[in-house]
Amino acid sequence: MSYLLKNLTGMNGMSDQVVATDMLITAKAGVKNLAVALTETATPEVRNVLKQHLDTAIQTHENLTAYMMDKGYYHPYNVQEQLQVDMKSADTSLNLVKG
Repeated sequence: MSYLLKNLTGMNGMSDQVVATDMLITAKAGVKNLAVALTETATPEVRNVLKQHLDTAIQTHENLTAYMMDKGYYHPYNVQEQLQVDMKSADTSLNLVKG
């Protein structure tokens, strides 16, 4: 998104947060899906491949979580701070709709 467009929409820093949040949600779903697939697998070869993919997915989730915490987008250990971030995001979204 261009600088001008970000200013017009009020999303100066929000686009990075939105992308990171979407990636974190996707990574979490990937971990869940791989874990389920692993429990349904019958052959040791497929199980080993899925375990490797699961390890990678867990590491990806951990990296994204650390990134978001470093940027101040995600506060998993402080509900009040996370609530403030979520409310700001919701307000920005509502303001975009009202436009």
